[in-house]
Amino acid sequence: MMKKILDAMLAALDRGERVVLCSIFASSGSAPRGAGAKMAVFADGSTLGTVGGGAVELRSAERAREAIRTGGSGLKSYELHPNDVNDIGMICGGQVTVYFQLFTPEQTEDIAVLRTWRAQLSRNVDLWLLLALDGERVKEFRVLTRGGIPQEKKEYFTSRAIWHGGVYTEPLARAGRACIFGGGHVGRALVPVLANVDFRVTVYDDREALAKPENYPAADEVVFGSFSDISGVTLTADDYAVVMTPGHQADYEVLAQVLRSKAGYIGCIGSRGKIAKTRERLLADGFTDADLARVHAPIGLPILAETPEEIAISVAAEMIEHRAKRR
Repeated sequence: MMKKILDAMLAALDRGERVVLCSIFASSGSAPRGAGAKMAVFADGSTLGTVGGGAVELRSAERAREAIRTGGSGLKSYELHPNDVNDIGMICGGQVTVYFQLFTPEQTEDIAVLRTWRAQLSRNVDLWLLLALDGERVKEFRVLTRGGIPQEKKEYFTSRAIWHGGVYTEPLARAGRACIFGGGHVGRALVPVLANVDFRVTVYDDREALAKPENYPAADEVVFGSFSDISGVTLTADDYAVVMTPGHQADYEVLAQVLRSKAGYIGCIGSRGKIAKTRERLLADGFTDADLARVHAPIGLPILAETPEEIAISVAAEMIEHRAKRR
């Protein structure tokens, strides 16, 4: 989603329009969204993204539209009192602090940061946002890879967003990608789902007619190659290997190679019967029970999915859960 937000913001700025990026800096209690949630508000009143829905989002959009008209960035805290309809209409209790960052076509340096942010999201790097304020005015706005983190601010760059002492830092992306081995019906349905929740996606297939970028517009990379030799793809501990080739033999061949890699997540589609047979072959090849325990099979959360689109959601949900537990 962040890629879409940045693309839309940059397009609007290129047209000479103002844009406001609303970001939750901090939340407490039962707030609907946590720190890092974002929504862009455009000059025509439209929005993209979300800071939690309901009246909080409505008020945030109104505040952003005012900033577009009058200029100026700023902070706003919203109190969420249970059942207090006179406040902001939210049932859950807590507090949300939102920063409204105005971008104008004249802010060439800040626009350059947005372009760098967008470009880095397609790279296999750890990435953070650094936003330092002087009061409510932006003093420093940068996106940084791990190697660019200032030593004096190192403690701010963690796996969680931090808002402290006028400095806001947020992890924007983690190194790692989702490598989908097999771009058939489920693979094609899975690509946009993963891309929309900020996975970098590589599709690998041995069918030349399928292994074309135009078939997977949301993928960062599409590779044509043999399933019997995937050595052209290096899998690190940050990577996700999703095995859903068109046949049992290819599944076995890919799994045997992926299990020798450092992939942090391995999943394989298929019936329990197929998985059992593949497991027997891998054990006969010398893999251990501990090796095979790394494999999520059948892949996906058990939501009784049947169609490719439903299966894609179950697979993505399991991968999101795995990613959240790694933080």
